[in-house]
Amino acid sequence: MITRFFSRLLTPQRIFILSFAAVILTGAILLWLPFSAGRGHISFVDSLFTSTSAVCVTGLTVLDIGSDLSVAGQVVTLFLFQIGGLGIITFSVVLFGLMGRGISFKGRDIVQTTFLHTPRRDFFVIMKWVLMLTLIIEATGTLFLFIRFSRDFSPGWAFYHALYNAVSAFNNCGYSLFPDSLMKYQSDMAVNLVVMGLIFLGGIGFIVQYEIIARMRGFQKKLSIHTKIVLFTTTGLIIVGAAFFYLFELNHILKDTPVKTQILTSLFQSITPRTCGFNTIEIGQLTNGTILMLIVLMFIGASPGSTGGGIKTTSFALLMLMILNRLRGSEEVNVFNRTIPGEILTRTIAIIFASAFSVMIITSVLLLLGGAGNFPPPESRHFFVEYLFETVSAFGTVGLSMGITPNLSAGQKLAITLMMFAGRVGPLTLAFSWYSTRKGITYAEESVMVG
Repeated sequence: MITRFFSRLLTPQRIFILSFAAVILTGAILLWLPFSAGRGHISFVDSLFTSTSAVCVTGLTVLDIGSDLSVAGQVVTLFLFQIGGLGIITFSVVLFGLMGRGISFKGRDIVQTTFLHTPRRDFFVIMKWVLMLTLIIEATGTLFLFIRFSRDFSPGWAFYHALYNAVSAFNNCGYSLFPDSLMKYQSDMAVNLVVMGLIFLGGIGFIVQYEIIARMRGFQKKLSIHTKIVLFTTTGLIIVGAAFFYLFELNHILKDTPVKTQILTSLFQSITPRTCGFNTIEIGQLTNGTILMLIVLMFIGASPGSTGGGIKTTSFALLMLMILNRLRGSEEVNVFNRTIPGEILTRTIAIIFASAFSVMIITSVLLLLGGAGNFPPPESRHFFVEYLFETVSAFGTVGLSMGITPNLSAGQKLAITLMMFAGRVGPLTLAFSWYSTRKGITYAEESVMVG
């Protein structure tokens, strides 16, 4: 009786959410303990914020990771964003499989909905491949960064910096041991290309990586519609984002810099806003046009089944396709000679509006708790931009900031913590976890005017 009760109570959505919450709480306690502090004492609110940011692979921080945390504390964050990027359920499923133990239906359902667009028979093979490929990519990134960092640090510290930044980049976290992120490597070709490559691979999703390699090796005849949409949308956003960044900042932050630096900076800041919080320039010094562009890119985020957040590239692509097809007079969404199911389109619209509503609520909370109303409009206008940017960055699990994160009050930190958590697990998943899975009553239809 009790087992059956808990089986109904612990739905896959609730198990998914509770697993993240458990890891966050464990990480917060570990970071709160004295051995994690590099200097002084870390409050529990700051520990909770840092742990949530790491597990949700966001990268926003109220601490200087390189100095406020000890090496032990830094290693804790390293494990947190590695676990957060792949998911604790994924590790459990693969571990139980390797031990010869059965995988529960709920565990299989959680991992499949996290990483796969359709159920597959080779589910467990893909999960083992995900872990193996993760290790290979992170090891390769560490090697290249180690070669570069060896010119700046002793071999031991060069390896440590390389490992930390490589794992952080692939998991789209953005935590760095450097106080200025990667600003001092703004013109460094090796660091930029390696980090951008790691962010890109982590952001497109594991099933996309799997299908590309399977296609190249002849194990799969053609790429799925999901993979095609992800690749086309991601490439387009990178190109358009880089072009707009270059145009907006050519006479500002890119002025008087070499052409190579202009290209690297534009590409880097086009890739990082959608997935990862590394930066090679001062975000607070960018023009208004660039800030708006970054907010849009952060809201879109990474791709499904990846280590990033946001509404996802597929949701953005489907929204654009819906608008285009409606303008053409078609009620269906067709792409690559396939029709997208209506259920997916309905879910896409729900995700986008739930996400926008969440951002609006948290931004309003930040404004209320920040005392913006105590200043006249002209002097307080910047609060809105900074808090909106911070909120969207938290929702998209990006980690970029205009420099206000360390100055947030305890209440604002908790609000951003909630936004990071919702951004990682998804607003709809968070909402569905509170409701029963029973279907509602269907009534007679009646038309309503819209538009």
